[in-house]
Amino acid sequence: MRVSRKLVQTIPGDRYVDLVTDVSKYRIYLMNDHVIRIRCTFDEQFAEEASYTLTMTAWEDKMDAMMEDRRRVEALPALYEDRGTHLLLRTNALRVLIHKEPFAIDITDADGRVLHEDLKERSYVKDKQGRLYHYSTMKDEDYYYGFGEKSGHLNKKKRRLRMHNVDTIGYDSEHTDPLYKHIPFYIKFHGPTQAATGLFYHNSHESAFDMGCERSGYWNKYSYFCADGGELDLFFMYGPQIKDVVRYYTDLTGKTILPTQYSLGYMGSTMYYTELDRDSDKAILSFMDRCRAEGIPCDGFFMSSGYTTGEDGKRYVFNWNHDRFPDPQRFIEQMRSKGAALAPNIKPGMLLTHPLYRSFDEAGAYIRDESGEQSQTDRYWGGQASFVDFTNPKGRQLWKEHLIASFIDLGVTAIWNDNNEYEINNPDALCDYEGEKKHISALRPLLPNLMAHTAKEAIAEAAPGTRPYLVSRAGFAGIQRYAQTWAGDNSTSWHSLKFNVPVILGMGLSGVANQGCDIGGFFGPAPEPELFVRWVQNGIFQPRFSIHSCNTDNTVTEPWMYPSCTPYVREAIRLRYRLVPYFYSLLHEASVEGSPVMRPMVYEFQQDPATWEESFDFMLGRSLLVANVLEKGAETRTVYLPEGCEWIDWHTRERYAGGQTIRKPVAIHSIPMFIRSGAIIPLAPHLQNIHQDRVEELHLLIEPSENASFVLYEDDGVTNRYQNGDYLTTTISVETQRNTVISFTKEGAYPSTVKRVVMELVCKHIAPVGVMLQGRKLPMFLDPSKWEAAEEGWYYDLERTSAKIKYKNCESDYEVTVNFDVKDLISI
Repeated sequence: MRVSRKLVQTIPGDRYVDLVTDVSKYRIYLMNDHVIRIRCTFDEQFAEEASYTLTMTAWEDKMDAMMEDRRRVEALPALYEDRGTHLLLRTNALRVLIHKEPFAIDITDADGRVLHEDLKERSYVKDKQGRLYHYSTMKDEDYYYGFGEKSGHLNKKKRRLRMHNVDTIGYDSEHTDPLYKHIPFYIKFHGPTQAATGLFYHNSHESAFDMGCERSGYWNKYSYFCADGGELDLFFMYGPQIKDVVRYYTDLTGKTILPTQYSLGYMGSTMYYTELDRDSDKAILSFMDRCRAEGIPCDGFFMSSGYTTGEDGKRYVFNWNHDRFPDPQRFIEQMRSKGAALAPNIKPGMLLTHPLYRSFDEAGAYIRDESGEQSQTDRYWGGQASFVDFTNPKGRQLWKEHLIASFIDLGVTAIWNDNNEYEINNPDALCDYEGEKKHISALRPLLPNLMAHTAKEAIAEAAPGTRPYLVSRAGFAGIQRYAQTWAGDNSTSWHSLKFNVPVILGMGLSGVANQGCDIGGFFGPAPEPELFVRWVQNGIFQPRFSIHSCNTDNTVTEPWMYPSCTPYVREAIRLRYRLVPYFYSLLHEASVEGSPVMRPMVYEFQQDPATWEESFDFMLGRSLLVANVLEKGAETRTVYLPEGCEWIDWHTRERYAGGQTIRKPVAIHSIPMFIRSGAIIPLAPHLQNIHQDRVEELHLLIEPSENASFVLYEDDGVTNRYQNGDYLTTTISVETQRNTVISFTKEGAYPSTVKRVVMELVCKHIAPVGVMLQGRKLPMFLDPSKWEAAEEGWYYDLERTSAKIKYKNCESDYEVTVNFDVKDLISI
């Protein structure tokens, strides 16, 4: 056991400082005022900087040329003061105290409040097996969020969490650990000080977090991170808001890639169709026709791997089964004509019987065994397989060639990467690692990221200018900058429906804003009618909305599977489509700020202690609280409405004060939703297909009782032209004083498709007395039918306490002024 106990030397560097202890070396960068890097090695020298993960660095890195979205910053000067017992480094927001003996690092804010404290005499450790440990003190008032894709409640205190990608079909969403993603990052929130901090361990070896499960009376209460190898390379982030920590973390690992707009539509899927003996193409086309006949919008189909099945019944990536799909290109074109994108399932493991196995093997494109002489084989779906090595330029190039020939040249630019956890059981198997060779034990969770990176490059090469839509089941920190993810092969149960919510919320706090789960449950018997309806009502708020199944009772989960419930399913999916402009704007925000789309209550209301343990109610963006029904047979739903604002029932417009718990009656059609005061929510009421429809009438739901703003984002939804300025952001700002002024400020070259704006202003006390557009008075109507027939004007809906305002969209900046003066009818 080697423990850093004593600082023996301090060596100033170029915008960093090196520390030498009795057994280890440290390098500290002050990345900026809020982010600090602490790098620790027990070897003689630091390893070469070589990261597939970081998008912000302050040093040269071997992967710089490969990582196109990497940004080089200049670290702050690492000037230190020697205070006798410790060294002190400063930023404007932080103080770093390096204790000399026993060696430990503490971090405080500028006022001296402790934010992070190493466990002294046990802070940085390497054991005889080569495992690395970092011990931190913890307080009773600490809450821990994030950790990527993890089961259970949102707060992970008193949990032991393993970082390891694994195929966990039918998992228990409350207890199973690990799942598919490996994201060694967490947020610590200290209740009394309202301070949020983050720790990201830049280490892709298998690892674990112990968040207070272990206890010893000889030490203060502690948590620890343990990795099987590599370095203790950690980044500390200080908020003080949780949303600040998420922003800083995604500065380091990348923002969520802006997806195609059609990916926000309903994406059909099931394993059932592609496992038919023949004519799977007709089954999928019939599904699309049935959607249209049922009035259910649908914009795409995730095609399960049965389409690749060979004559021996095994799945072979890049192989089209022509009994099931006689003419793939014609099928893809037919899907496109129906307004649907196709996302085929792709797997990185190639069975030894695969027709292409030899060509990949001879090219050296697979991960090798420990000798480096032969391709490594391991257990896979269908038998022994070898796995494409995406750290090898040869593997990436060959994969791209087949991806292009089999799909992209046929018009497919949506790729579904599946079964990519790389469960290779030989830790000494060798990856090429850009020619340097490295054991897979050090790189395994990075391979799904690189697989997605390769697909993105293939689309850029073969379909220039086309925006990729990639989906990945596995991933490491940074997967968000390539792909949408989902929570794998969940089980079909009420329990899974409920606990998939905090699984998704934890991913959002871990930088992955664009994700969801299989709606209806993937593995198990068909969901009962009530469960299916509730799952759809929940799923419409997830960025990835796909009903997907592999039912164990010879059934298929479809929107119309229970005709008596189809109206409720249809109503929910249509609500999803109404919300598309809001979703798309939130995903644009995620691509710029890193913000989650589905947000835990504590993210928006960390000042309210009642939100700190909330796992199931969530915010959709800033403006909408969703309290789905998650219990079987529920007749009421208890909802806590956070303090600091007012809340308005989405359906009834009934107003509630914040800081209270209410109980609402619910029925099978109920989707409990509450509008936050200051809300600005853009809606598309007539949208039925994102591919084919243009949003010509935009509705704006605005609650104007407090000042607020929202950025509405528009572009063509399918190309990369937005990167060159072909987009439109409209900052909608509400200022409430004597009158309410709603201003619209525009930026970008994209010509909006919106021809007419319909605003619903949710009024608090009184109706308006007048509405003006750019200083011009809009006509007021008493009869709503006459308002409907008019081109512009407004009327007051007394039942919904809302002013309805409509007008022709303006191409330039403009203002709408709503006068709430009380009109004195008597004195007149």
